[in-house]
Parts: sequence; structure tokens; C-alpha cells
Amino acid sequence: MDSFPPQRGNGNNYYYYYNAGPPPRTQNLQDNTCDALAREGKLDIQKPEPFTGRDPRKWQIFLTQCLTMFQAKPITFQLESSRVAFATSYLQGIAFDHYTALLRFDPNNPVLSHWLAFTQEFLSKFGIFDTVAEAEENLFNLRMRDNKRFTTFIVRFEREAYKTGWNYNALRFTLHRALPQRIKDVLRLAPKQTTYDGYKALVTQVDQRYWEDRSENMAPQTLWNTSGNTNWQAGATNGIRSSIPANPANPAPRFPPGRGVPNTNRPLG
Repeated sequence: MDSFPPQRGNGNNYYYYYNAGPPPRTQNLQDNTCDALAREGKLDIQKPEPFTGRDPRKWQIFLTQCLTMFQAKPITFQLESSRVAFATSYLQGIAFDHYTALLRFDPNNPVLSHWLAFTQEFLSKFGIFDTVAEAEENLFNLRMRDNKRFTTFIVRFEREAYKTGWNYNALRFTLHRALPQRIKDVLRLAPKQTTYDGYKALVTQVDQRYWEDRSENMAPQTLWNTSGNTNWQAGATNGIRSSIPANPANPAPRFPPGRGVPNTNRPLG
């Protein structure tokens, strides 16, 4: 009876083998690639806004829009040179002038064919090189307006917080500082939260209740000024999790000169 896998050998020395079948047809791979390219060609992805190089803050926006296109069409932009060619087709003004100068006088420069070299070159010329310092300044100046919702504000807040690398205590202090007085007044009556996620969930509850009360033409704090209120759950996050990676070992934030460093150990409220 045949054994599986079949055996071949010389004397007592045996080895196993199996038939892997014929190699894949090259034509099949080409057909699959063509099908993938056709599918990607039908995707309607928002094209980047032209980048002129005059506003350094728009470089990161331009770069993100390019990366979104590459992510949606990985076959089309699998070559680094195709990514660079796509991005440079949306350059205008002084940024385009810099690209054409490289193209004419330094055609072998890796900036023209390697994506990483291209992004580093244009960041150094037209972007904000110290994005951490800029993000810290933006966080320090960020304020939530009284007529805005916290769910919208926290997106802006964490967009800058991503770049700082601050620990959760510093972020919690800075977030509290940016809140409108209507939320701070209610937080004084609530259990203290020791985590950033818990604090963010608590503020979300307060703000949601404010807008519910306002839609019902009720006084914003009538449902909160009672010690028997069971809506508060100390430490509960209601499924809300921070999108910022934990980095508790980071030092306190660097605030602009003359504005002082916050005491992140003081109780909020």
C-alpha cells in the first residue's frame, strides 16, 4: 500500500516529498493586477488641494491627502516614483518652482523618485519642522466655546495632543483649562476622575445633559445639583477610550515662555 507522503530512499535513508503542482501562471497574475487597477480606477477619492508652499501649516494637510489616496489605491501607487509624481502634479507657486529646479539641474536627486526623500525635502523647505512646539502652542491657546459641543471640540484637542507626547495628567489639566465655565461649574459637584479617559467621559456626560436640558427649555444644572443623583459613576468611562497612546513617563509639557508650567497634581475643579 502506498504511504503518504510518498517515500523515496536509498537503503535506510529516506526523505519525504510532495508534488507542489505547476507554478502559478504569469498570465493569471497579470490579469489579477489589471482587475485590481480597474477597480481602483473606479474609486472616487478626493484629490489633494494644490500646495503652493506659502502656508507651512498646509504641508501636513497636503501630505495627509496624498497618503489617503495611496492607501485607497495601493496597486496604482505601489512604486515610490509614482507617489512622488502624483504629489508633484499638485504643486504650485514656489513649491512647484523648487521641484522644477531640481528636475532641470539635479535630475538624479532622490527627491524626484523616493517618497521619503521627497517628503523630508519639502518639509524642510515649506513645512513646520518643529511640529511638537507648534502643537503645544495650539493646545495652550485652544478653548471650547460655550455654544459648541464637547464631542466636536475633543477631536480638535486630541488632533494636537497626538503630536505632543504629553502624559495623561498634563493632558487632563490642559483639557480642563480649555473647557467653558458652564462645564467647570458642574464638574465641581461630580466625583473626581483620576484618569484621562474617565475625565473625558465625565465631561461628555455633562455636556450631553446640558444640551438635552437646553432642548427641553430647562435650567442647565437642575438635574445635577443633588447629592442623590445616580447618573454619576466614578471612574466609569461608558466605553469611551482615549485615542492617544498612553505615555505616562513623559515629562510635563513645555508651555510658552512666561506662562508657567501647570501643577498637574492639583485636583481638577
